[in-house]
Amino acid sequence: MNSDFYLDQVFESKDFSKTPLEKADYENCPFTNCNFSESNLAEIRFTECEFRNTDLSNSKISGTAFQDCQFFNCKMIGLHWETCESFGFHISAENSILDHGVFYKVRLQKSVFKNCQLKNIDFTECDLSEAVLFGSNLTDAQFDRTKLEKTDLRNCENYIIDPERNSIKGAKFSLDEISGLLHKYKIQIDRS
Repeated sequence: MNSDFYLDQVFESKDFSKTPLEKADYENCPFTNCNFSESNLAEIRFTECEFRNTDLSNSKISGTAFQDCQFFNCKMIGLHWETCESFGFHISAENSILDHGVFYKVRLQKSVFKNCQLKNIDFTECDLSEAVLFGSNLTDAQFDRTKLEKTDLRNCENYIIDPERNSIKGAKFSLDEISGLLHKYKIQIDRS
C-alpha cells in the first residue's frame, strides 16, 4: 500500500488536523491525545494500533485499513467506515463516541463496542455476529437486515430492533431494555 513503514513508534499529543499524518503503514503504534479531526487518512494502513483520548471525527477514511485496532475514550463522529479497506478490517472501541457513523454492509464479527455512544449509527446489512455492544447507547441506530446472531446487547440503551427484519438468533439482551424488540407493535410494557 505505502512505501513508508512505522513500527512501534509513539505518537502523543499531535495535531494532525494541522500537519497531516504521513501516508504510510503504521504497525503497533500508539496514538494518545492526538487530533485527527477532519483529516485525510485515506489509504493509510493501521495494524494493531491503539488510539487513546484521540479525536478522529469527520476524517476521510476511504481505503484506510484498520486491522486489529483498538480505540479507548476516543471521539469518532461522522465516520464512513464502509469506505475503509475491507481486507482484515477489525476494530474495537471502549468508552468512545461513534455517533452518526456508517457501517453499511461492514463485517464486524466479534468486534467489541463496550460502553460506547452509538447514536444515529447505520448498521444496515452489517454483520455483527458475536459482537459485543455491552452497555452502549444505541439511540436512533438503524438495524435493517443486520446480522445480530450471538451478539451481546446486554445493558444497551435506547435500541429499536425489528426481529422480523434482522437476524437475532442467540443474541443476548437485558430484560430492562427488551421493549426495543417490540417497539413496532406499539404495545405498553409495565415494568412494575
